[in-house]
Amino acid sequence: MSRMTILTEAELRKIVTLDLDTVAGIENAFRSLATLPVAMPPILRLDMPEQRGEVDVKTAYVPGIDGFAIKISPGFFDNPKLGLPSVNGMMILLSARTGLIEALLLDNGYLTDIRTAAAGAVAARHLSRADSKVAAIFGAGMQARLQLEALRLVRPIEEARIWARDAAKAEATAAYLRDKLGILVRAEPDAAKAAAGADVIVTTTPSTEPLIKAGFVSVGQHITAMGSDAEHKNEIAPTILGMADLYVADYAKQTRRLGELHHAIEAAVFAADAEVTELGQIIAGEKPGRRSASDITIADLTGTGVQDTAIATLTRDRARAANAGTIFES
Repeated sequence: MSRMTILTEAELRKIVTLDLDTVAGIENAFRSLATLPVAMPPILRLDMPEQRGEVDVKTAYVPGIDGFAIKISPGFFDNPKLGLPSVNGMMILLSARTGLIEALLLDNGYLTDIRTAAAGAVAARHLSRADSKVAAIFGAGMQARLQLEALRLVRPIEEARIWARDAAKAEATAAYLRDKLGILVRAEPDAAKAAAGADVIVTTTPSTEPLIKAGFVSVGQHITAMGSDAEHKNEIAPTILGMADLYVADYAKQTRRLGELHHAIEAAVFAADAEVTELGQIIAGEKPGRRSASDITIADLTGTGVQDTAIATLTRDRARAANAGTIFES
């Protein structure tokens, strides 16, 4: 007989939040990816272009962690037109010792949202200027909201601009964030003006053409690109990677295939065999991060299975402590 815990989205929202402990868990995952013999296969992705849909399956085994997650993450980007969320999904946590299922996390994408936002905080903590006060968020969906919340955990953000193709959605997101965070947040319909003077720029869209142009970027800025998790997606002009003082990948093998780096290589801005710094190497102290206040830095975050294993095991531990979920025996 085996036992597993089933947790619904409502239960998960009560026990897992975007906080500094969650950020620390994701930071440790990046460190492990750089320093331990992690087993992380390439992302399995199924594309359905007629519906602007895709399904990603991610997993990773991290030595020292007693469980591993398998995540199924659909993204159907026309769903909001139908009144449905664009992202949903679930995670399965299995024992790294026996392979038995320990937990079924019916999160509808909530845990992915949280771990992705936490990754943005980790990148900003290690790559942006410590005195960063102004943020520009490209996109107006859930991840755009969470990225600003995550930034404020690690940087003294006092002002933010929201840019999105849908001006009404940008206004609504700005109003929500003003109310929740109590800081100046405004919608900015001009992409160049949104980026101008921002200390941190975060892109959170499924765009297939660059939103951040070369002329938008100035000295001292940090850019975190969250959206390019497939070969056809591209948020940052390739030339920007060439002009940056430091480009950082979450996982170089992956960003060479489907991240912003992939497009820079195709544009001959980056050599295909160029050495790439990974975020985990900076966290572990193996490679330097930002060297000066004038540096332009870029984090290319395509999403990794170690993040899913980290958030799933953190969730299991918090569920046990809270005695949450429903036990299912089979």
